[in-house]
Amino acid sequence: MRIVTAIVGLFATVRVVHGLVQPYVSTNKPLLSMRVNRPAWSNKIVPSSSSSSLFESTIAIYKEATGTTSTALNSATSPPAEGDDKEEIDESCDPFDPESSEYCTTDPTDITNDGLKRKIRLTGLFALWYILNIGYNIGNKSVLNALPIPWTAATIELFFGFPYVLLLWSTGLRKTPKLSLDNVKTLSSSAFFLAATHVAGVISFGAGAISFTHILKATEPVWAALISAVAFKDFLPLPVYATLIPIMGGVGLASMKELSFTWLAFISGTISAVTSASKAILSKKVLDGKPLGENLTPANMFAVLTIMGFLLVAPAALIVEGPAVVQTAWATALANGYTKAELLRLLSLSGFLYYLYNEVAFLALSEVAPVTHAVTNTVKRVVIILASVLVFRNPVTGMGMVGSGMAIFGATLYSIAKSKFKVKKIKEV
Repeated sequence: MRIVTAIVGLFATVRVVHGLVQPYVSTNKPLLSMRVNRPAWSNKIVPSSSSSSLFESTIAIYKEATGTTSTALNSATSPPAEGDDKEEIDESCDPFDPESSEYCTTDPTDITNDGLKRKIRLTGLFALWYILNIGYNIGNKSVLNALPIPWTAATIELFFGFPYVLLLWSTGLRKTPKLSLDNVKTLSSSAFFLAATHVAGVISFGAGAISFTHILKATEPVWAALISAVAFKDFLPLPVYATLIPIMGGVGLASMKELSFTWLAFISGTISAVTSASKAILSKKVLDGKPLGENLTPANMFAVLTIMGFLLVAPAALIVEGPAVVQTAWATALANGYTKAELLRLLSLSGFLYYLYNEVAFLALSEVAPVTHAVTNTVKRVVIILASVLVFRNPVTGMGMVGSGMAIFGATLYSIAKSKFKVKKIKEV
């Protein structure tokens, strides 16, 4: 009976989440385009069927504008200015990670329908996104407190995306992606970085405080700027680089004053930020122009990468922790008063919330301008940090709070500044 109830509840949740976005798709309403350049097509009205989603329609506009085929989704870049043979403007972005500082947000000039209904809907989406985020972070930490096996916990969380999207694909709520073996090979590196980001973050959660991990994750813009400059010769304007100073200073201050500091938490949290930045840059640079498959909307891309990430991580988890370690952790948890039902409920709830909060993030953040994207991401980190401190009673020093605030504020300034200035790409001559 519990299984039947869980299945019915899961299906109802899927229908609710899917229904939140459906009213946006209308033959009478212009859809919002990604912030990839600002050509005339960005305000085009796109007809859609009842089975379409906001993401599919947005990508349809994107493909038409960039000249991509149905089997490829390319990152768009502006052509170099006439007569300029040494540098060009790079406005490519990452359409597959809504929480990344490199995400393709909406150009403010494209928001033609900013009425009360849209504001209420977005408010509801952001509230749901925050609630699911808090739920996942607290649930994940609760799992790690009971079962200190982060590799296994992260692997199980990645797995829970599969039954969710399988339900969507099998019921026709979302088009099923079609991938060839070559497509899978092309996406394998992105799947690796997604899995590495998640596993490293979970390890950091288990080794330290949730608040400290989120401060370390706020350094993603620093690594994105460094990797872009070294690997792709994409250089940011000085005002954008200036926003990295409070991030680095704040993280340094928070690390020195973090009462629950451990090197494992620091290193794994930093690795999570580095791999997240690498995945974003890979999505908008390396995958540019390559065939990726059919029906790969951003949400479907996340589903595919999550499934592939699970397949990549599972063997590593077996090697690092293995059945003996898992059995010992399980037995210890039972000895500490947990029941099997409680442990299974914690693991399943954490996995489901991980995937669902990412799903809602696509619905909420794909519809806002860069400043709103930056501010809402900042508020999310603050809310999660406050909630974790209240729930787990983690002590926080005054200087630690100042450092955390500096780092989060710097990350917000980075996203805002990056949307205001062009990225210069030095061409080899």
